[in-house]
Amino acid sequence: MLRKLYDWTLSLAARKSAEWWLAVIAFVESSVFLVPADVLYLPMALAKPERAYRYAIVATIASVLGGIAGWFLGHYAYETIARPVLEFYGKYDEFEALRISSGTGFILLMLVTSGLTHLPPIKVVTILAGVISFPLGWFILSAIIARGARFLFLAWLLRTYGEPIRHFIEKRLGLLAGAAAAVLILLYILVRYVF
Repeated sequence: MLRKLYDWTLSLAARKSAEWWLAVIAFVESSVFLVPADVLYLPMALAKPERAYRYAIVATIASVLGGIAGWFLGHYAYETIARPVLEFYGKYDEFEALRISSGTGFILLMLVTSGLTHLPPIKVVTILAGVISFPLGWFILSAIIARGARFLFLAWLLRTYGEPIRHFIEKRLGLLAGAAAAVLILLYILVRYVF
């Protein structure tokens, strides 16, 4: 099922309405959707490299707005909507453990790492931020920086290196970004608990 969803999302890149679909996918990815907007963004930016930055801005704005929707979902509808979904998927206990152990600094770190690397998935962090009442202003600012950095960096890579970089992005960029996220998390733990 996930593969069909991925293929369907990828097929949207060839449509005339692809830019609108990019906005929709980026929006829902930040609160509920399983497939990252990159799946649609990459083929669109490769097909029209002159629009790579425009697509990056569209994806960033939509992703931040979707993140805000996720924050509101966590803040105002956790018990009625989010909790039953978590229970259905058997993730409620894990989410609760994360919620109890999460402070403002940790949420900020997760917003940055999920915005840059999808670790943890952005939808989990946006809902969690709402549940623990993470300040909405800081939430929006960090989401703009993290998501904007990700999409603008991809735009730069695609404009600079074109098609050959696509395979690198699809295969190794997640690994490199994950390593960078691990370093950020390690630095946070060191500063928080050691120094």
